Amino acid sequence: VILILLIELSFVFNIKYISLYYFPLAWFGFIFIIDALVYKLKKRSLISNNFFIFLGMLLLSSVLWSLFELINHSLNNWFYVGGEFWNSIISERTFMLISFSTVIPAIFETFELLRTIHLFDKFKIKRYNKISKKLLLGMVYSGVIMLILSIIFPSFGYPLVWLAFFFMLDPINYIHKQPSIIKNIKEGKLSVPLCLLAAGIICGFFWEFWNYWAPYKWVYNVPFLGFFKIFEMPVLGYLGYFPFAFEIYAMYWFIRSLFVNKEHLLE
Repeated sequence: VILILLIELSFVFNIKYISLYYFPLAWFGFIFIIDALVYKLKKRSLISNNFFIFLGMLLLSSVLWSLFELINHSLNNWFYVGGEFWNSIISERTFMLISFSTVIPAIFETFELLRTIHLFDKFKIKRYNKISKKLLLGMVYSGVIMLILSIIFPSFGYPLVWLAFFFMLDPINYIHKQPSIIKNIKEGKLSVPLCLLAAGIICGFFWEFWNYWAPYKWVYNVPFLGFFKIFEMPVLGYLGYFPFAFEIYAMYWFIRSLFVNKEHLLE
């Protein structure tokens, strides 16, 4: 709470030496608040009971968002402004890596809070008895094609990057018995998918809200759909936070499965 209050005051009073570094300060504050709420409700939480997993999430988050930044060199959908405010206390690159480290924990903490309050537990659909290998393979190939199209034809294919990794990796997670959206859909359980969608848009709102007031921030270059902005984000761009949450979920569990093969708090 103190971290977030500090950031809000720095925006109001134009304290550049604090507001310049708002992103990790605000988002670690957000993560700590959500984690504390989860602990209060269920007497266990990611940071309190799985601290080393939390540290792993920070590292993985930096790597994965750096991947999206690399892809954006082809898409050119966002860029950073306000570099004239930068100083030598900490390098811009180091600051960005620290900032990137908060993305996965923010989504997973929000997701876990929504699951803890059982927001979508009553939402169910008919169970599917079988998910065919043909469907799973088709999803993987579709994800690869989406990624290629988004890079080769960025002006038209850029939205596909927010679906590509989900289509590629969620079927693989399902096959290897890792947590997956496909598994939940097959079992007729919508709590996990809906909590993820809600977590994505909640985090998306705060990403854009805090970014709007910052002296060093990102702005968007969105072909054809860049109209009617809420903060810096075109309104239709917020739809991208829904599949992005699915994508982060699939990427996290895929990479985690390469190192650990057991269930965990946030499945």
